[in-house]
Amino acid sequence: MPEHEGPAESSGPRLSDPEDARRVVTGSATANADGAVAGEQSPRATVPEESPEAAGHEASEDAPALAPIPVGESGSDQDQDEHGYGEFRKVIHQVVNNHFHDRVDAGGSVFGVGTASRLGLTPGLVDLAEVDKALEFYMPPQPHFSSAQERLTSRNVVSLVGQDGTGRRAAAFALLREVLGGHAQIRSLSPATSLAELADSSAVKPGHGYVILDYVGDVQSAGVQEFEMRRLSSQLRKSGSFLVVTSSEQAIRLQSLKSFCVRWSAPDPSELFNHCLKESPDTTYDPERLDELRALVSTLRRPDDVVAVARTLAERGLEHSLESLRSGERARVHAWFRDPTRSAEDTLTVAALAFAEGLPERTFEKVLFGLTLAVRNWEHTMVGATVEAAVPALPELRIEQSRSRWSVTTTGLIEARRDYSTSDDQIRVERCVFFVSPRIRELVLEQLNELYGLQLWQPLRQWLTHLSQNGDLQLRTEIAAGLALLARYALAEVEENHLDVWSAGYVSQRVTAALTVQFMSADPQLASHALNLALQWADKRGPVRAVTAAMALVGLGRPYQFESLNWLWYLSARGERVAWAARSSLYLLLAAAEDDERSASLTLRYVRTRMETAREPREQSRAATAAMLMLSGPSLDGSSPLAAGLLRNSSPVAGPLGRLWARLLLSNRRRAALDALCTTLSALRDEPDLSHTVRSLGGSMQEAMTERQWKALRRDLLHLLSHPDYAEDETQRLARFMLGLLRDRS
Repeated sequence: MPEHEGPAESSGPRLSDPEDARRVVTGSATANADGAVAGEQSPRATVPEESPEAAGHEASEDAPALAPIPVGESGSDQDQDEHGYGEFRKVIHQVVNNHFHDRVDAGGSVFGVGTASRLGLTPGLVDLAEVDKALEFYMPPQPHFSSAQERLTSRNVVSLVGQDGTGRRAAAFALLREVLGGHAQIRSLSPATSLAELADSSAVKPGHGYVILDYVGDVQSAGVQEFEMRRLSSQLRKSGSFLVVTSSEQAIRLQSLKSFCVRWSAPDPSELFNHCLKESPDTTYDPERLDELRALVSTLRRPDDVVAVARTLAERGLEHSLESLRSGERARVHAWFRDPTRSAEDTLTVAALAFAEGLPERTFEKVLFGLTLAVRNWEHTMVGATVEAAVPALPELRIEQSRSRWSVTTTGLIEARRDYSTSDDQIRVERCVFFVSPRIRELVLEQLNELYGLQLWQPLRQWLTHLSQNGDLQLRTEIAAGLALLARYALAEVEENHLDVWSAGYVSQRVTAALTVQFMSADPQLASHALNLALQWADKRGPVRAVTAAMALVGLGRPYQFESLNWLWYLSARGERVAWAARSSLYLLLAAAEDDERSASLTLRYVRTRMETAREPREQSRAATAAMLMLSGPSLDGSSPLAAGLLRNSSPVAGPLGRLWARLLLSNRRRAALDALCTTLSALRDEPDLSHTVRSLGGSMQEAMTERQWKALRRDLLHLLSHPDYAEDETQRLARFMLGLLRDRS
């Protein structure tokens, strides 16, 4: 192999890409001007400098040791982790292709005529047109709004403290509009942003508005948090900018920060509805029918739901609005659970389906039997009997037509139909059991949580734990989807009894916990809670939970991409087991964004900047290892190299991809980078439409090299392409086109 130029000629980050030079404020406000994130500290800044974690060694683990590995999960820790990531990758591929999305994305108003707002959920600049739309029917709840406006005006920062679903998000944008006017830019920051980091950052721009939605809190004491809040207030006042934070009482020290906080509660639904009527186009309605609608609206708890009714009234009329509230899905589920003829078997059927939807009938029957058995065993425990107690004589044999009973006793809730998306062989397609709509599944979980106690939920917990250990991947994915929906109504139940326990459990449980966090991250109401949970696992909770956190951060990469990148990079500096998981997650984060040019480009730029700013040999090695996995790994479906898929789906990604490749080609991973480049070109050889994209890839590499380095690359690449594995004429022609040796491929 000819001699090549090493990385010595590099003098730090090249700012040839304008995006590299912009300050990223969408994450934890720790980005420097190059897009790099300084230091190897935990993004929470809670790991002491002398901590063995910070030195790359695992600290002693507080979590209990793993129990004996069940059948099918034997092997070393590495074997288990590889198996878990293999399962997780399969589900990521299914979610990206919407195999599960339609059944788990059940967001919306409680009566099914609206959708949950995602305004400001993803960190970054907020579309002002979206703000206008969200505030179309906004009514400032008094006296909360006036108190918050007074604090924001005088201190430049205010925190709205209250429960989810009380209108805090809309209030945050309404307050910023009041103090800044309707044309000032508003940027949403990550809910994990540290007050100290924000106060220290020079990224606060004059005359801007900032929001932190569903703030997850700092770990400092009350006195430290108050000090940082006052520093932040001073910084914002100097720049003429304003910040509104929405949080729960658990996330913010309300007593020590009371001068910055306002307790928030939802406006009266009747008052809000009357306000919406005044803001709507003038229409005459039957007074008695309108009063009937008002009575139904008065039972709604969320401002979003009240506004959705007003919009439906304006767009579709009074009768449709009444029908939606009177006999919609919520009313149907509510009436079903309160039917006095409803049997325990019926309740267990819908309870099992809430966590096991979409399974073939024969599989669902086994799952349902397991839940029924768990309930009966719990009843024995409650009355003091043991499992070994004598079994009474069997009654007269009777075989129940259980499948037909479902269609009778659960009419309007459950249906069995053939799911042709599960197999290409239509003869083998089985009937599967579903709720009649995604919304029904969520409403069933709401009613189960609202109406039933220990007699149902304790055996349900045991049943779910058993399935998380032994269920197949499809079943455990449905369990994760069900838990994510349940978290809307019982977050503590989901976190404490399932996710936190499973995050340090068997590999099957850890995958299920990570999938639950992924589904929660797609819900605007739960995304910040999901992020906080993953960060708790990542930060000094031991290597097992850290591996689970790394997996969960892949799903969090869509709403909180920069935050996920920061934490995965932090985890990649820990012990080898955690570092391997972090590198695998960085690769999956890129693979999941194969069709998303913006996200893919940001991930590639982030890793390249990390390579360019690495100074210590160990840091350089881990950066190169992570980058190499990204460029040599397969796409999610395994059909081609990931790099080839990125180039097929988006030509603009060729720039950041080529610059990252150039960094590797100038490192001690040169041979592996050359092999990956040849494999990618071979995968693209039959796609002439990509000629200019490939040339752009080569051009970005050339820009990042000296003339001598570029000539060395030409020699090495053409030499390697003479190998029989790459000796196809089209591959060699494509390589020459990339290197600028051919003008076109005709």
